[in-house]
Amino acid sequence: MIDGISDATLVALIGAFGGLLLGLAARLGRFCTLGAIEDYFYGGSDIRLRMWGVAIGVAVMGVFGSSALGLFSPTAAFYLDTRWLPWASIIGGGMFGYGMALAGNCGYGALARLGGGDLRSFVIVVVVGMAAYGTLYGPFAFIFSKLFPRIPTETPQGIAHGLSQLLPVSPALIGILIGAGILAFAVWPARMRADRKAIIWGAVVGLAILSGWLGTGYIAANGFEVVPVVSHNFSAPVGETMLYAMIGATHAPSFAVGSVIGVWTGALVGSFMLGHFRWEACEDPRELRRQIIGAALMGVGAVLAMGCTVGQGLTAMALLSYSAPVTMVSIFGGAALGLRHLIEGFAPAE
Repeated sequence: MIDGISDATLVALIGAFGGLLLGLAARLGRFCTLGAIEDYFYGGSDIRLRMWGVAIGVAVMGVFGSSALGLFSPTAAFYLDTRWLPWASIIGGGMFGYGMALAGNCGYGALARLGGGDLRSFVIVVVVGMAAYGTLYGPFAFIFSKLFPRIPTETPQGIAHGLSQLLPVSPALIGILIGAGILAFAVWPARMRADRKAIIWGAVVGLAILSGWLGTGYIAANGFEVVPVVSHNFSAPVGETMLYAMIGATHAPSFAVGSVIGVWTGALVGSFMLGHFRWEACEDPRELRRQIIGAALMGVGAVLAMGCTVGQGLTAMALLSYSAPVTMVSIFGGAALGLRHLIEGFAPAE
């Protein structure tokens, strides 16, 4: 599309741009899944959860608004053209959420902390990538493909598209209205409207997700190479980035590689801007063991659920896929259980 730059490189640059925004949002805006859940259950604050609502609302409105203008076709995305398996979302989401609590972060959060100098997060990132790739292509791939097959379907697996078959309304209009409703709900309380920083960074995250969908969608429709229509996810893409780091000379870069590097770079820049960069390491072997187990659960769980907190909670949610809300509820439940295990133990309350 551009002389001297391949479509694959352009896609990687698009991923890096959105990843940079996500990395900055994590460090400067404190955008974090597990942190939001901890704030809600143990801190008495729902501001960071509502930041997720802002991000989702902006992304949904952007995706379906672009669809109404003919700029993007949501049905070209993997989340809508693959048959949804409810049990995969429930099992995978629960595994991911519990593992996230054990590890102390999701894949995206671990990348952001790594950008701040936390070497404990390096272990989490590596194990998440290995577990995800091992499930997709390694020793467990045969079991995974038999129990959780990825079956293409011609019926879009999305809420807006499903409702449009029942109502005389286009999927684009339904999506815009749902997105507007989510955004309005997120900013409705006065305490949220008073926190402009939370609203702005939530919107930045939503725009980062939108940039991935629109950018890869445009290149897929107008470029000369076959590129997948994707946006941000941080499970298998972490493994793909590790692989690229080892054999990149023989492989073209991808959106995933750009996205992962972008998040790390954005987090690094944000850490220096705040003066928060410092090297940290794990001093407790028990903590390291817990983080490794949690990261492995996240890697496997994300593959089963077809995405992590960002992959399902934002990227798939932007398309209003059937899998997104179910997976996120499962992740939320798994994380709540894991936090209770770590903080309170499993003994019944007296």
